[in-house]
Amino acid sequence: MRDTECIAFLQWALPRMGFRWQGFRKVRGLVCKRVGRRLNELGLTDLEAYREHLEVHPEEWATLDGFCRITISRFFRDRGVYETLGSVVLPDLARLSSSGGQSPIRIWSAGCGAGEEPYSISILCHHSDDPDLQRAEVRILATDSAEHQLDRARAAIYPLGCTKDMPAEIRNVVFEQIDADQLRLKGPYHEDVELVLQDLRDDMPDGPFHLILCRNLAFTYFVEETQHEILARLDERLLPGGYLVLGAHEQLPTGEPPFDALPHCPSILRRVAK
Repeated sequence: MRDTECIAFLQWALPRMGFRWQGFRKVRGLVCKRVGRRLNELGLTDLEAYREHLEVHPEEWATLDGFCRITISRFFRDRGVYETLGSVVLPDLARLSSSGGQSPIRIWSAGCGAGEEPYSISILCHHSDDPDLQRAEVRILATDSAEHQLDRARAAIYPLGCTKDMPAEIRNVVFEQIDADQLRLKGPYHEDVELVLQDLRDDMPDGPFHLILCRNLAFTYFVEETQHEILARLDERLLPGGYLVLGAHEQLPTGEPPFDALPHCPSILRRVAK
């Protein structure tokens, strides 16, 4: 299929699923490859035939929705964000936990994919030299809408390229080499992460949380109305003074609760007041 045909199809189909075309411009090739394979499976000749198939078989929309899940990730993606989490945010939350009677630090990674994000947080906590964070109990919940991604997270086996943003001295400690291209994350770094099947659009954990990471998902791919709905529900689950982490190129929808961006890391927002 030609790129122009793919674009026209996505601009027609995405809004019907609550997605916005703007978020898919750079990744449309991946989605269209998946759609092309589906055409072959169904014996359809072109995208117009697939449109007709969707109209006649509404259950097919769920399959197409699955094709629109973009799961590109790696450990310590946007390294500056993790440096700020490790040096500023997590120690701050540890002090907050300590002042409140040493209650657990509760963290939620929404749209965790194959686990790179929550495991990166776990690694930060295990290797912190902050005394308050060393003493703190940390509970990490990771959710994703794709069971096969959670299966990958449970296996905790990754290609070497997924670790390219990690400091080498940490990577060499937390992984064991399986072969030339495969690494396995060692047990202590993933055994304390709870993995749950959950679609952010339909359901969320109860909370409350000190830190929520919702990166490169809701505020990239969903239409603005859905963004407002999701942000309101995230905000309900965020403790006073808690932090919300967005993707490097994401912004909150306009007119929403007041957050202050950290001056040295604008992807990390702190809730101003409740």
